[in-house]
Amino acid sequence: MRGASQAKWVVAAVAVALAATACGSSSSDGASSGPANAQGTFSYQSSEPQNLLQPANAMEVGGGRVIKNLFKGLVDYDPSNGKLRNQVADKIETTDAQNYTVTLKSGWTFHDGTPVTAQSFVDAWNWSANTKNNQINSDWFSDIQGYDAVHPDKGDPTAETMSGLKVVDDTHFTIALTGPVSYFEYKLGYTAFSPLPKVFYTDPAKYGQSPIGNGPYKFVSWEHNKAITLAAYDKYEGADKPKNGGIVFKNYAQPEAAYKDLVSDNLDVLDQVDPSDLASYKNDLGDRAVDQPQGAIQNISFSLYQDSWKGQDKAKVRQGLSMAIDRDTITKTVLNGSRQPANTWVAPGAMGYKDNTCGEACTYDPAKAKQLVTEGGGVPGNKITVLYNADGGHKEWVDAVCNSIRQATGVECVGDPKPDFKSARDLVKNKKVDGLMRTGWVQDYPLNANFLRDVYGTGAAANDAGYSSPEFDKLAAEADKATTVEKTAELYQQAEAQLAKDMPSIPLWYYKTTAGYSKNVQNVKYDSFGDPVFTQVEVKQK
Repeated sequence: MRGASQAKWVVAAVAVALAATACGSSSSDGASSGPANAQGTFSYQSSEPQNLLQPANAMEVGGGRVIKNLFKGLVDYDPSNGKLRNQVADKIETTDAQNYTVTLKSGWTFHDGTPVTAQSFVDAWNWSANTKNNQINSDWFSDIQGYDAVHPDKGDPTAETMSGLKVVDDTHFTIALTGPVSYFEYKLGYTAFSPLPKVFYTDPAKYGQSPIGNGPYKFVSWEHNKAITLAAYDKYEGADKPKNGGIVFKNYAQPEAAYKDLVSDNLDVLDQVDPSDLASYKNDLGDRAVDQPQGAIQNISFSLYQDSWKGQDKAKVRQGLSMAIDRDTITKTVLNGSRQPANTWVAPGAMGYKDNTCGEACTYDPAKAKQLVTEGGGVPGNKITVLYNADGGHKEWVDAVCNSIRQATGVECVGDPKPDFKSARDLVKNKKVDGLMRTGWVQDYPLNANFLRDVYGTGAAANDAGYSSPEFDKLAAEADKATTVEKTAELYQQAEAQLAKDMPSIPLWYYKTTAGYSKNVQNVKYDSFGDPVFTQVEVKQK
């Protein structure tokens, strides 16, 4: 980057990509239709968080959506137009995309009344990056100078703080990166970069059960495996002040049960309609049905850390299994047209999306599929399993994918359901999968880097497959050093081409937000991340 004016242009350029996918319901504008109860609470379909409620310790939606409402970082994305907007930050300045000066707004407080300061951010980032604290999103801080000292590849940390973070005073701090990252300001919108209050450090584990944040909602209770309740924070200083009194994140073991509750007005806002109800939900809900694009993709990944998938020839097997899947038929029938067949690893709408980077490997060709599987030495025992969470409405499509593979290649394929999202993710994160696993991905920021480096980079927190390619890492590093976001996106397309050669995962289809809401609420809109705009939901007066 050359100068502040170009820095502003870079941010605006990426914002255009997000704006292209940020929209409301296709059948309803979500507008208010009657008087609202500003103190009323509403319920939302959710699942048990995988980990404690700490900002850098949630990668899945069960914990992630709760944390997004409890905390607010320097910036976020305006759901109405997709533009990057300041929240706790008054301004973030850079002339070279490597060294940043952050100025905070005054007046922000945590839910315990203590002030949010520059130290609140710097201490939180240092703690979250430190390998001793075992935070699932610690690698989000790897761009910062000194990260390797607090998070070495092996052994104990040699420092407690990253050298690239310096507190100037209560409202100013500086960030020095190891090299230019044209889209770093974009990454700062992720919840891992949230501030933490001083009380956090007295007992992080206890805090994770009843967190104190600085976001639009404050924590009320966590009834494990049942519900998490939040209440609106009346001293919230952000741009998105709640129009309701709070949220109940209500757990459902089966998505069909959530949909049934929605139709009977016992659940207010739905995450996604389950496959068995996709054919009827628009008729059931009328103008309360939602059908819109989402920056997300469904993949199934290989456990490349297992001997059965190691070796160059196994890439042929993986490509063959991908070619054995009839995406078009499955999305049209089993998923009732609610998904779009994927031929890339990046969802449409993200900057840098390029059609058909997967090429032949994502094209249904039973004969070629069987040929490649045979040439690659086949699958051990001629059988594979696909691990998934049974509480997410995945059984139907997993069975369909397995049937397609079985018919095309003769390889036996069966689903491996786990009772809930947490159980499945624990096995995935602990590298205990022997076969394939469902690895859907919702964008953290609308740039192809988020679908690529953050998922397939060696050692990346979301690299569930255990994929490691020196060539991919080299291309990703070159992309990160570009001085404009457009160049970064272009170079990441070269890194994506390497995935087509190695096939660490199989892209299946791009998500759409197929959801809805009850008669108890109004002004319900969804953003491009697939989340309802929680703060704008209005509870109708009774």
